[in-house]
Amino acid sequence: MKYYRLTYLISPELAEEEAKKIQESLNSLVQSKNGILTSGTSNLIKRSLGSPIQKKNSAYLGSLEFGLEVEKVAELQKELKEKKEILRFMLIFKKPTKPEEEKKPRRKKPEPKEDKVELKEMEDKLDEILDK
Repeated sequence: MKYYRLTYLISPELAEEEAKKIQESLNSLVQSKNGILTSGTSNLIKRSLGSPIQKKNSAYLGSLEFGLEVEKVAELQKELKEKKEILRFMLIFKKPTKPEEEKKPRRKKPEPKEDKVELKEMEDKLDEILDK
């Protein structure tokens, strides 16, 4: 089982209650595929879009985190594409987070040592090179 985050945009033409029903149907869709919801669903937020999507300038934004078998991800994506109310969605793989005590501190890269050259030495070497 791998963990995923689904972020989606729902059509702004729907009332907020209808959008919440679609959000609940997405939760049940994941659970019908034997998926496990790992975090509560986020509240839907009505956002204006940076560029129009399907001639719409705003949409309801929601996200969902869940665990699902890899074989069932394609089925889920297919069903999401069929829903006309969803303008666009993005399904990304989410690395499982480790508890803080298990995380190892990162090693710092050693700072490179710079050899300092005296100005007098540089002048002498330049004179040497130019004289030849």
